[in-house]
Amino acid sequence: MARRPQSPIEDRPTTKRIGALKGLAPFVAPYKGTALAALAALTLTASISLIMPIAVRRVVDGFQQGAELLDQYFTAALAIAALLALGTGARYWLVTRFGERVVADIRKAVFDRVIAMSPAFYERILTGEIISRITTDTTLILSVIGSSVSVALRNLLILLGGMVMLLFTSVKLTGLVLLLVPAVVVPIVVLGRRLRGLSRENQDWIANSSGAASEALLSAQTVQAFTHEPQTRAHFSDVTEKSFVSAQKRITTRAVMTVIVIFLVFAGVVGVLWVGARDVRLGAMSVGELVQFVIYAGMVAGSVGALSEIWGELQRAAGATERLVELLAAEDNVTDPEHPVPMPMPAQGAIQFEDVTFHYPSRPEVSALDHVDLHIAPGETVALVGPSGAGKTTVIQLIQRFWDPETGRVTIDGYDLKTMARHDFRRAIALVPQDPVIFAASARENIRFGRPDATDAEVEAAARAAHAYDFLTALPDGFETYVGERGVMLSGGQKQRIAIARAILRDAPILLLDEATSALDAASEREVQAAVERLAESRTTLIVAHRLATVKKADRIVVFDEGRIVAQGTHDELVAQGGLYAELAKLQFTDGQLA
Repeated sequence: MARRPQSPIEDRPTTKRIGALKGLAPFVAPYKGTALAALAALTLTASISLIMPIAVRRVVDGFQQGAELLDQYFTAALAIAALLALGTGARYWLVTRFGERVVADIRKAVFDRVIAMSPAFYERILTGEIISRITTDTTLILSVIGSSVSVALRNLLILLGGMVMLLFTSVKLTGLVLLLVPAVVVPIVVLGRRLRGLSRENQDWIANSSGAASEALLSAQTVQAFTHEPQTRAHFSDVTEKSFVSAQKRITTRAVMTVIVIFLVFAGVVGVLWVGARDVRLGAMSVGELVQFVIYAGMVAGSVGALSEIWGELQRAAGATERLVELLAAEDNVTDPEHPVPMPMPAQGAIQFEDVTFHYPSRPEVSALDHVDLHIAPGETVALVGPSGAGKTTVIQLIQRFWDPETGRVTIDGYDLKTMARHDFRRAIALVPQDPVIFAASARENIRFGRPDATDAEVEAAARAAHAYDFLTALPDGFETYVGERGVMLSGGQKQRIAIARAILRDAPILLLDEATSALDAASEREVQAAVERLAESRTTLIVAHRLATVKKADRIVVFDEGRIVAQGTHDELVAQGGLYAELAKLQFTDGQLA
């Protein structure tokens, strides 16, 4: 299974700045209060941490003083520790809750966006990759918001406060420490730039791996039927190994950066301590002051090391944020108007195609529809027939406005679909697709998908009308039986009858049947055909079919070929005319059945 060429890893831009995290601002803004409370708790704990070395210095310098004074010092230290524990617990609760809330909002926003995208969007990106972004990328962001940012801010406060306290303790030794800063900053900047690109590349390969796995697992039976397991395993293994190699590069770069920074920091601290020890011997500073300086130097060094490590996390989160923002900012070829015209209710069901021309983006050289004019009256049953690729299913998709025509317009009850909200006019449409979608839920919930507020009695009535009631009641738990992912526990015909029951339950004035009986045996087809005919009596019905026996009773049959309407009429009229329909009829009927 080859990777789709539309979105290769190599063509994706890498994150060039940590500023990509600004994309999280709209999700953080509603929770400023929680963020400020967490910042207050964080500031408190950092301040308490900076006070501790002063207490240690006093204990060391006052060790020879009375026991009563020492008791006071240790009691104060215990109180400080208790306050530090409370502040740390409050910070953890606030920050973690804040991170979970923000990431939950991001996941919902991304899902809300992609679930409404038109089919053109899904031609450019694998579903598995979208899932990877919603799960893996948001998990990275959660790690940063719920932990890394808090730790980074705490270490930044300790770094700044520690530097101030170092100056307060010894200007001479602090000056020596500051000489180390350029040596530490340079590798962070140089290696950090490379780390940004590697982080984005790693996330892309993870998404690629998820996409490959999702595609293969959803098609597991087909893979097995064609004994394609070795190739599928090899493809997934190759993508996963590339993901590992990419991760290895990122990890190595980050490890090298951490080693360099920590070594330079602690080597400098050792040198500074050597100078400090000489000053103590010369009486230029007390032992307590040196101990205080050592503690502050250790805190500063630890903060620098932690910040360099967290920087890598921020780089990965920036890449993840960029990828999520791409989804949120993705443009859809089909959008609702700013001020939609309300759909008149109840809809009459008149459908009009006026000089409609359309090409699929993936096949721009082939006209799916070529200057099509078609009028369907309210309550009329119209069958669309013709060879594969003639444009029949495209008509069904344009009526639902999954695509927009390049020229001409499509109207319902005289209103151009582009002037109405999609959710508005789609409520007037019920669809039975050629490949029915069955959700991983109970049979009852799958039928109720057509109208979520339907009662159990209405669901069962729809099942009876679709001739699905008998087989559903025979299932282990009847209508409550879990039918598995994509309905794996059901046969093709059973899936189709559930889809028909779903459309019956919807009770919409426009009914679209795209090869609705293609998976049924002869006996079931007759039963369902009778149900469809009863259902179509009071509705505008479009039937796409290759088997002409299912459309003989249609009010009108429209024959398509190469995106054009080549003939219209009843079955008998079209057979009498000869042409494409008569040829198709000869292939499917005996001579005695033609008339």
